[in-house]
Amino acid sequence: MAQNPFAGPPPSYEAAVDASRANGSNTAQGDPPPYHNWQEAVPDTSVFPPPPVQGYYSSGTGNASADDADRAHEFCDSTPLWIPTMPSSAVWRDVHEHRNLRPVQPVEFQGTLKSSSQGRWSGATRDRNGDCLVVSHLPLYFAAMDSPLLRNDGHDTVIYFEVKLKGLRAGPGSGEGESGFSIGFVAQPYPSWRSPGWERGSLGVCSDDGCRFVNDSWGGRDFTTPFQVGETVGLGMVFSAPKGIRRSSSDKKEMSRMCDVEIFFTRNGRRAGGWNLHEEMDADSGGIEGLEGDFDLYGAIGLFGGIDFESCFNPAGWLWKP
Repeated sequence: MAQNPFAGPPPSYEAAVDASRANGSNTAQGDPPPYHNWQEAVPDTSVFPPPPVQGYYSSGTGNASADDADRAHEFCDSTPLWIPTMPSSAVWRDVHEHRNLRPVQPVEFQGTLKSSSQGRWSGATRDRNGDCLVVSHLPLYFAAMDSPLLRNDGHDTVIYFEVKLKGLRAGPGSGEGESGFSIGFVAQPYPSWRSPGWERGSLGVCSDDGCRFVNDSWGGRDFTTPFQVGETVGLGMVFSAPKGIRRSSSDKKEMSRMCDVEIFFTRNGRRAGGWNLHEEMDADSGGIEGLEGDFDLYGAIGLFGGIDFESCFNPAGWLWKP
């Protein structure tokens, strides 16, 4: 009679029994094994960093086309970030002392855009305007001069600007979606049809859902509430030398380390949240290349649909007072 191949215990059970006999163990005799000391095995979770903020695979209010996203990814993959160079003293003073920052209007922008005074812009896109990006013509942060790893004054470097939402009209494309804007910073070159935070070397906060983006082409992460018409919002970055690094060090290994970076957000002149650039991120998060103080950063406003806005890069006009 043929032997039943399914008779007896499963192979894994039998193998486990054989292994225990070979090792001389027998749980049926002698004292039972000690209880597992889980208090020592499981660490105190109160000292762990907070879990990653919930991210979304798509926006709940509106999404750019897949074709636009694919073009942007191809652009970034084939176009490296610009290597920082030392600005002339005249250029540096133009930004940091005179606040003479002007907007660069992309071909995707349809409407009116002008500098109303030094460091102040006003603009209005036409109804149903597609995604576009307005950036400052010069960096707010010059990596070769503003990095706290290179400066000897003992201070952090802060960049910041504000945008006032004055009106919302028909959304992009067919006009059925919501119109709005995002405020942020980008390292150049950056695709002019993408909002800050959607591609490499950029971050931003979006008006329609209040989500924040850091190299995130999906739906962003929960951060704040949607912006309201009449509100003024601001976004800033604080660059500081990592602890244990001498700011004036000549050690090339030390100087090659990136800055610590904190991002802060304001509403109508008051701080309303922020995050650490190096926070714990999940596997789906994009990288933070270009944002750690080693590349120049430009002020950026992403626009979609019909929108009226004003921006201010001049501290004299900010609602937030440093």
